[in-house]
This record gives sequence, C-alpha cells and structure tokens, in this order.
Amino acid sequence: MVKYIIKRVLIGILTLIVLVAITFAMTKVMPGSPLQSKNVSGEVLQKMEATYGLDKPPVEQFFIYCKNLLHGDMGTSYKKIGKSVNGIIAQTMVPTLKLGAVTFVLVLVVGIGSGILMARSKSNVTKGIWLSALTLGVSVPNFIVALLLLIIFGVELRIFPVLGLTTPMHYVLPAIAQGLYPISAVARQTQNSYEEVMRQDYITMAKAKGISKTTLLFRHILKNAMLPVITYMGPMVAFLLTGSVVIEQIYTIPGIGKEFVSAITNHDYTVVMGITIFIGAIIIVCNLLSDLICAIVDPRVRKSL
Repeated sequence: MVKYIIKRVLIGILTLIVLVAITFAMTKVMPGSPLQSKNVSGEVLQKMEATYGLDKPPVEQFFIYCKNLLHGDMGTSYKKIGKSVNGIIAQTMVPTLKLGAVTFVLVLVVGIGSGILMARSKSNVTKGIWLSALTLGVSVPNFIVALLLLIIFGVELRIFPVLGLTTPMHYVLPAIAQGLYPISAVARQTQNSYEEVMRQDYITMAKAKGISKTTLLFRHILKNAMLPVITYMGPMVAFLLTGSVVIEQIYTIPGIGKEFVSAITNHDYTVVMGITIFIGAIIIVCNLLSDLICAIVDPRVRKSL
C-alpha cells in the first residue's frame, strides 16, 4: 500500500513536470509578446521584457520558472500590474470550488439515488425511458444545457438569477448545467453495478440467512456497488473543473474558468500557466484519493496494490 502511494505520487510529480513543460512551450510558440501594446514603443517594450526576464533564452526562462515554482512562486501577472498569480488563483478559486462542491453533492445524491431506483424498478418501460434520458444527458454539451436553462428559467420565466453566485438561488442553474453529464454517468454506473451485485451468490446467501434489508443494502450491496462510482470521482472532478470554464463564462461567475479564458485572450501567460498547474495538481490528487478510497472500501483492491 505504501509503495503504491509513493509510486503514484512520483507519477503525479512527473506528470506535473511534463504539464509545466508543455504549457510553457505552448506559450512561447504563440505569436507576439504578452507585453506588446499599440501604445508601447519598441524601446519601452524591450525594457519591460527585461524586467520580466522575457529577454532571456526560452530554456533559461523555463528553468528560472521551475526554480521559482519549487518555492511556491508562480510569478506575477503581465496584465494585472502588481498582482501575483498565487493571489489571482486564491481569489478566483473560491467561486469555482463553491460551485464545484454544490455540483458534486448534486451529482452524488441525484446520480446514485436515481441509479438505485432504476436498478430496483421492475418496469421495462420505465427503464427504457430512463436509459433514453441518460443517453441524452451524456450527449448534449453542457454549454447548450447552460444556455437553454439561462434562456428558459432565467430570462423568459425569471425564476432563477443568472449572473454571479451571490445567493443560494444563483447556484441552481449553473450546478444543473454543469452536473447533467456526470449525473447521467454516475446514475448509469450505479444502476449497472447494483444489478451486477444483486446477481452475486453471496447476496443470495445473505438473503437466505435472514439478514435484515438495511444491513443487506448498506453492508453488502452498496459497499460493492459503489466501487465504480468511487473510481469515477477523480475524472468527475476533472470534468467539473474543466467544464466550469464554459459555465462561468455563460453565467458571469468570477471563478478560475472565467479567469483562465480571460488570461488566454489577453496573452497573460503566467496566469495561464499558474491555473493550468493548479488544476492539474487537483486532478492528480483527486485521482489518487479515489484509488485509495477504493482500496479502503474493498480489501480485494487493497491486496492488488
């Protein structure tokens, strides 16, 4: 178990290094200077690039950036004078994490709950309608869902507010738009896994022994049926973070996603790199945690590590 954790941590660190290198290279192949402006002369531009170290060779810039990164310094913004990338991420991560937390809870409650209900349903018609709804949920892009919800419930019916995250009601539409795909995926996984567990011999044996329905449900069925869902939690967090880029733009939420798009548009490369590294680190940690939770829940997984 310990060796597995060390191995995954090392793989995660290597992945981050590759991510930093690729992102840094992409910012350097983009045309123009991030400090370039119509009102700035060539001489002033050169002095500004020297101030930020952009006059050095790209390889030297990369090693300087990595050295500062090891000390937790992601640099300063090229466009927001005097603001550090660390400060920008700390400020914008709060709305994104709040929306992500609400969506995460929504996905688990609705996805797992509806998946169990469908697995226990004996109506083929109901299951057919449910399967069609799940297929639609994973097929429609979240930005289309977000726009439809905004137009229908925000603009036409005026039931929910559509700008920012100032009140609990502001979370409803963006959380539904962001969570529709993972809800559909979790519900389908839960249904399939629940039905598979119910066909196992040890469930039949437990029923024959007269174990109570509550004990059977929580100790034997759900404990094993939730393993695929737990495994999916890592990629789901990645989807919620990357999906927030579009959702935050549509609903004008001042989060990391909106800041990321703004940084790309303004060629603010240090902010682009900082947010990319931050999101990458969260995804790696969440994937590791999901694997560890699976190992804790299921002894068979723990033995295989």
